[in-house]
Amino acid sequence: MTKRKTAERREPVFGQPPGNQPPGNKARIDENVPRRAGRSRVTRKRRAPVALLLYWGMIATVWTGMAGAGVIAYQATKLPPIDALAVPKRPPNIAILDETGVLLANRGDTGGAAVRIVDLPPYLPKAFVAIEDRRFYSHLGIDPQGILRALIRNITGGGMVQGGSTLTQQLAKNLFLTQERTVSRKIQEAILALWLEHKYSKNQILELYLNRVYFGSGAYGVEAAAQKYFGHGARSVTLPEAAVLAGLMKAPARLAPNRNPAGASERASQVIAAMVQEGFITDAMAMLALAHPAQAVRDRNASSVNYAADFVMDTLDDTIGAINEDIAVSTTLSVSLQAAAEKALTEELDRKGAAFGVGQGALVALAPDGAVKALVGGRNYADSQFDRAASAKRQPGSAFKAFVYLAALEAGLTPDSVREDAPINVKGWQPENYSRDYFGPVTLTKALALSLNTVAVRLGLEVGPKAIVRVAHRLGIASDLSANPSIALGTSEVTPLEIVTAYAAFANGGIGVQPQIIAKVKTASGKLLYQRKGASNGRVIDPYHVAMMNTMMQETLLTGTARKGAVPGWQAAGKTGTSQDWRDAWFIGYTSHLVAAVWLGNDDNSPTKKASGGNLPVEIWSRFMRAAHQGVTPQPLPGGIWRDYSPDGVPMADNNGWPSLPGLFGAPATSQTRQVATPPAPQPENLPIQHNDAARAASPVYDSGAPVPPADIPNAGVPGQKRRAQSGKQNFFDSLFGG
Repeated sequence: MTKRKTAERREPVFGQPPGNQPPGNKARIDENVPRRAGRSRVTRKRRAPVALLLYWGMIATVWTGMAGAGVIAYQATKLPPIDALAVPKRPPNIAILDETGVLLANRGDTGGAAVRIVDLPPYLPKAFVAIEDRRFYSHLGIDPQGILRALIRNITGGGMVQGGSTLTQQLAKNLFLTQERTVSRKIQEAILALWLEHKYSKNQILELYLNRVYFGSGAYGVEAAAQKYFGHGARSVTLPEAAVLAGLMKAPARLAPNRNPAGASERASQVIAAMVQEGFITDAMAMLALAHPAQAVRDRNASSVNYAADFVMDTLDDTIGAINEDIAVSTTLSVSLQAAAEKALTEELDRKGAAFGVGQGALVALAPDGAVKALVGGRNYADSQFDRAASAKRQPGSAFKAFVYLAALEAGLTPDSVREDAPINVKGWQPENYSRDYFGPVTLTKALALSLNTVAVRLGLEVGPKAIVRVAHRLGIASDLSANPSIALGTSEVTPLEIVTAYAAFANGGIGVQPQIIAKVKTASGKLLYQRKGASNGRVIDPYHVAMMNTMMQETLLTGTARKGAVPGWQAAGKTGTSQDWRDAWFIGYTSHLVAAVWLGNDDNSPTKKASGGNLPVEIWSRFMRAAHQGVTPQPLPGGIWRDYSPDGVPMADNNGWPSLPGLFGAPATSQTRQVATPPAPQPENLPIQHNDAARAASPVYDSGAPVPPADIPNAGVPGQKRRAQSGKQNFFDSLFGG
């Protein structure tokens, strides 16, 4: 009875209909089946999400791997075939020579000579490994741990804090790739790093790295860097110096020890700490290195010849284009003249620069055919690499008057023509002489020699500012010039190289030239790549006017504003210049042998302490020119010295009806002077004029570039009156010959 009731209470097995239960399972069905079935349902529910996660994770991994392989394969196709890759040769060297073959400088990204790692102090390469790639000797070119560490630090740091490139990757980038920071470049970098690791040993890779990496300040390779910063080779580098060099890899420009000693020292201490941590040096060695940090030496290559070498490099690209092998550039420079120019400029500035409030200067000298013989772009190349001779545009002041007077001669005047030195008022503009004294009627020769501003302004109005601009551009001034009345006083800015090039036409008889510094370029094997050919811009001044300009500008050195500038035994001519508020002081002078320009002033354009063209610039010019003419046979100026007398010795009249009076020359004509009974009619339109139609600068006082008849030029006050200077005490010559 009991069994029957039990059977009646029995429940069916899951999945089978009642009455079809297997025999002999009564106890298992009654006691176990329902309980175990419940646990199976819970287990399946718990295990299902984990299994799905693992499944899809494996699928994603496979697809990600395939995608990554595809990207790598694609980037690999953009590289040259791996078997065709070879470590590139070192960049070419450019040897810059003077006119006799003397080496002046080396340029190019060659750095120092390659050094073997076995010849270096052991701590030098280890310093790079410690700070740049601690697992260098264990990875295969790519360091996953380093990449992960860099990624974490960049995320937590909120930006690019650390990079994950190994030394091998850095070498690959330097040898084969650009410096762009893209994912594509990083993938190519990794591929090339693996190839390098397969091709070369670890020490070979490290040696290549040390000889190719950039250390800042133009130094490529550890040898060049050691010479640049510490004055000796890499084989003699000390531990503190090695730490500085390794620390430069983070930011070569910012951490250069000659520019940022504090930053370089701080980074070096981090390198030393890393070396201790890696066991490369002992604590005692670290303490000693930290107690005696490395000191960068002052640049020993501060010679002014570097200004000239930089100018050579600036023009070399336009001369021969890309450079693929070592070359030798023969220049027109003279090592002796370069040294004389540097000595004259720096020593005079050291002696008198502070007294005159002058901080900088430039000197450039050309042969009359345009060949650059000396170029000094500043007081000290180590302090400033800016080339003031070729790149600084400053107001030339009265040195620009040479073009004003030449325009007047081409309009029909002569050196003996007379114009009024008196106060002048041009619609509110009242230019004054340096001394504020006026001489009344004067010849053009005397007016130019004494640098009388009122006469220059009158001539400028008479011929028209446009004519002056055309003359200046024709002779070699390349800068834009404002065609307004103030152009007569040199208010438009030019470079020293420009103005000395324009003056060369006076020194060579009237031929326009272009400045040339490269004479010849050859490869190391002797193949000729470039040869300078004699070329000019043709005649830009009529010979008759050349003689007239020689007459007037020679008087500047004899009795005018440049009396200290004589060159014994030589005919010399030139013009002083002082810009407004004493900001610029110039002298440009020439002989038949050499043309030279001197500029003095301050880089911030602040006023000097009354440095004028007639004092310090003339002294520097004279000192240089005397040295430059030693041992050279004197020759007269081409075109000679002009005299305009009729056959009976009576001065002739000029084309404008002004009386022609005897100038400052009282002596009769000699073999070096020229007697002309009837001067030829001026024909400036037949000269090869190079027009420049640059827009005129707006002038608040006068807005026309057209000529003004002499009778219409306004005066102020009584002609011929003298008005004494109102400010400052001046001796007679200073007040008379300010420049």
